[in-house]
Amino acid sequence: MTMKQIDAKMLSNMFLAGAKNLEAKKEWINELNVFPVPDGDTGTNMTMTIMAAAKEVSALENPTIEELAKAISSGSLRGARGNSGVILSQLLRGLTKGFRDYEAIDVDILAMSMEKAVETAYKAVMKPKEGTILTVAKGAADKALEMAERTDDLEEFMSEVISHAEYVLSQTPEMLPVLKEAGVVDSGGQGLLEVLKGAFDAFLGKELDLTIQGAAAPKINAVNAGETTDIRFGYCTEFIIMLEKKYTMEDEKAFKAYLSSIGDSIVAVSDDDIVKVHVHTNDPGLAIQKALTYGSLSNMKIDNMRLEHQEKLIKDAEKLAAEQAQEEQPRKEVGFITVSTGEGIKEIFTSLGADHVIEGGQTMNPSTEDMLNAIEKVNADTIFILPNNKNIILAAEQATQLVENKKVMVVPTKTVPQGLTALINFVPEKSAEENLESMTQEMERVKTGQVTYAVRETSIDGHEIKQGDIMGIGDKSILSVGTDLQETTKDMIGKLVDDESELISIYYGSEATEEQAEEIVSYIEEEYPDLEVEVQMGGQPIYYYVISVE
Repeated sequence: MTMKQIDAKMLSNMFLAGAKNLEAKKEWINELNVFPVPDGDTGTNMTMTIMAAAKEVSALENPTIEELAKAISSGSLRGARGNSGVILSQLLRGLTKGFRDYEAIDVDILAMSMEKAVETAYKAVMKPKEGTILTVAKGAADKALEMAERTDDLEEFMSEVISHAEYVLSQTPEMLPVLKEAGVVDSGGQGLLEVLKGAFDAFLGKELDLTIQGAAAPKINAVNAGETTDIRFGYCTEFIIMLEKKYTMEDEKAFKAYLSSIGDSIVAVSDDDIVKVHVHTNDPGLAIQKALTYGSLSNMKIDNMRLEHQEKLIKDAEKLAAEQAQEEQPRKEVGFITVSTGEGIKEIFTSLGADHVIEGGQTMNPSTEDMLNAIEKVNADTIFILPNNKNIILAAEQATQLVENKKVMVVPTKTVPQGLTALINFVPEKSAEENLESMTQEMERVKTGQVTYAVRETSIDGHEIKQGDIMGIGDKSILSVGTDLQETTKDMIGKLVDDESELISIYYGSEATEEQAEEIVSYIEEEYPDLEVEVQMGGQPIYYYVISVE
């Protein structure tokens, strides 16, 4: 039977299925990273981005398309992590702008929305690069416009769009030589394709588990924590019934009537062979016993709402006290937020004047929400954010667009040494704009080398790399490869130093020792006697050494 429209229920299922399919494939997508380093996290970033939106969608009870659009857009924007996650959030933002005002979606609306998605995402990236997730999205949108003129059958439409997106993805190595050399397709594009495939599976009616772990209970009859009246039913009880016998409309009515006799805030939604249940009751056991007559149970969750009510009152009081304490501190003209991992590096940033250090970096890119929370904590008129990682810059820039009461500026630092240099070169007498320009100029004088290990075999930047090899990675390419940590590090330093170099700074990580770092210092002092050298404990994971040359 030809299907010509997608209603709100189907749209919700399709979005959740797309998110779940991406989550299932995230580790495989991580492995598509061009550099064979242990921090290839495109799949993780995209999954965490879309799951932030999926949790909001799951918390809606019988939503309209407009409500779904708002949940998808706001959830993904605030939950966006890494460049791929930010681009995905912008694609979803544009997509939902396209269809949010409609009660149902047909091929024309879907094609128009996909075009809007691509337009929004391209605008969000300062220098769009072809051969990436953007290219795959544009290919899918172009095919959608073509198909909308040929058919009104959504199944035919989506099948052709996905097939073409898959073809465009297969061509990304021809657009980006670095992908071809590494023997992979673009990981972000692969992630987007998995979202589309998952959504199509839901459209086709395939049996899928659409449960989102950690999602909030449906937003119905919520308790107002500010009220002091007693909560009538004390336990929020949730579970899923895996049906083992026929479950008719009469059974559903009888089950809901029983739940109403022992509690309130009832939700009992059946979907093929499962029933999702939510009830507030004083005796969860009664609800569970009744449910067991229909089948086995999973995803059981029981919360004491009276206890949660008290805890929320306490947390609200603590938050208010913290806000008041912040207000009591004089508001500064300028504040600084920086991103880093490793106790040593965190202490260095704090000593240089950073007001707040977000824990993150390689393998754990902070989200836009994390940035917003940090901005809220810094009581200053103007705030500079130093991401210190190229994969965090877009999330920081996205946060600046969501702040109204403070001026927030992103210094596009791509490494920790760049961040330290930028912070050192802040001049209080200059304007914010002048400082942004000078900090950016100074950070670009810093060359960074980072030493880690390879997680897979590959060929890149003229190097044949085996799993377990030690790699020295520069700002734009892999500089050295070897089997010995110290020798590879020394070789990398030799490729960073030139006639204009004056200072080498070494930050050794959690998997390197002070003795190893001092050995590198001795080598530098002997090999480059005219250069200053300093060493500090960084404590960073994954990277044995982070080394800067200025």
